[in-house]
Amino acid sequence: MNSPDDFEAELLALGEALDLPAPPPSDVARAVRARLEEAGPVSDAAPSHGPVSDAAPSRGPLGRGWWRPGSERRRVPRWRWITTGVAAVLVALVGLTPQGQAAVAHVLRFAGIEIHIDEPGPLPTGMPRPLPGETRVSLSKARETAGFPIMVPAELGEPRDVRVADGGRVVSLFWPGVRMDAYNGVLEVVWRKDLGEPWPEQVTVGSSPGWWITGPHGLTYIPSSGGETETVERVAGPTLIWQRSVVGYRLEGVADPARAKKIAESLR
Repeated sequence: MNSPDDFEAELLALGEALDLPAPPPSDVARAVRARLEEAGPVSDAAPSHGPVSDAAPSRGPLGRGWWRPGSERRRVPRWRWITTGVAAVLVALVGLTPQGQAAVAHVLRFAGIEIHIDEPGPLPTGMPRPLPGETRVSLSKARETAGFPIMVPAELGEPRDVRVADGGRVVSLFWPGVRMDAYNGVLEVVWRKDLGEPWPEQVTVGSSPGWWITGPHGLTYIPSSGGETETVERVAGPTLIWQRSVVGYRLEGVADPARAKKIAESLR
């Protein structure tokens, strides 16, 4: 078995070999603190009480089964706890970087949208097609048709155009250069986005979580029928996505994230 000194040398070598972008220090501190709180307190002293009975097996710091019922509790060597702590820090560092997030989970599902984070293929070409069954209607008619509440951002005023698609599944509001889609964001996946760099940025819209996507990317509408032949693909510009109650939103066409958030927060 390696000695603690050998183990320390291996850790130092591992640290020099790692090449991870540095995450914000405050995020690292929060992540490491959370990991340590999950692990619970560690004592160097061996427990003073005797064997654990078969009738009431106990749960040790490593979970049920750390020692066998009827045997003496054993002290865990300090180097094993060091190993656990280092592993927790490495996991936190990887999870806090966009590259690490993409390596661990290539698919993010949020607010009825499935975001695929990878090296995307070529962007869709040609003229974008309308959504299935897309129809131009009045705002009042859209509110009657949709199965969810329709709100309008006060920052933009009344929309110039309103459309309902896929049997009321999606309501799209339009202003010059700006589009906002509203849909039920909890029942199923409605949209798919294929992203490479720059990576999406997590933001807060009012008191709700959201994601900001900076550059152009492939956007695919997944119809309620699920039929591959009915999917609609096009190129989407900068987009803010968020969810409010059961309604998912896509705000597309506003290049400034601060301005996009202000519009999103003005829904009435």
